[in-house]
Amino acid sequence: MSATPIGYRLSRLLRLSVHMLAGAVKLARHSARWSEQRRVHEIGVWSRRLLRIVGVHVEHTGTLPAAGLVVTNHISWMDIFVLNAVAPARFVSKSEVAHWPLIGYLCTKSGTLYIERGRKRAARLANAAIAAALETGERVVLFPEGTTSFGRHVLHFHAALLQPAIDVGAQVHPASLRYTDARGAHTVAPSYVGEQSLIGSLWTLLGERRIVAHLSFAPPVAAQGAHRRELADALHAAVSRSLAATD
Repeated sequence: MSATPIGYRLSRLLRLSVHMLAGAVKLARHSARWSEQRRVHEIGVWSRRLLRIVGVHVEHTGTLPAAGLVVTNHISWMDIFVLNAVAPARFVSKSEVAHWPLIGYLCTKSGTLYIERGRKRAARLANAAIAAALETGERVVLFPEGTTSFGRHVLHFHAALLQPAIDVGAQVHPASLRYTDARGAHTVAPSYVGEQSLIGSLWTLLGERRIVAHLSFAPPVAAQGAHRRELADALHAAVSRSLAATD
């Protein structure tokens, strides 16, 4: 953990809180009147500002997907803002996120698609929502590991939520994400893993002077006609190769 003075962390925390509150107010007042293009623009601008406040710099490689399903490894709640800073999208997330203080409201108003884990009916509803978004040409981001890791390796990919991409014939874009510190070494500071609390994760992140998020997009994979387990395995291999190439 960083030895950054507590005053520095508190200053960042204050600026972050103000930024998030301002974002929530803006969404509440204006988002209902925004076009899809305006919504995407506002999410991108707001996310880039948030990353500047917490000292996260994004470096991305590969071709940004204009539409389709993006699948990537999952390290932290910060991943959402990193991806939104580069390619704003609708995210598929566990239903618990909707109840996180302030972050849940922001995610909901930004169009997050929630799934209640462990319920087959919930998975069917989530698949229908994902398919509808893909059919209208939106970007949708899925974390098929279903959990977070420290970002050194890619965990097993669950296949169920890939079905909408197969059904609508969407392209699937593998991407990898990892974080390094100011010296270029792998860092677990942004990680939100296991029994760690959201506040504890945030406090650790605020203590880092600079973090670089490395986001790499691999060539797309055609989903039409694929078997979802085979598709999941192919995507896992693509994300693993991408992650290894950025190490």
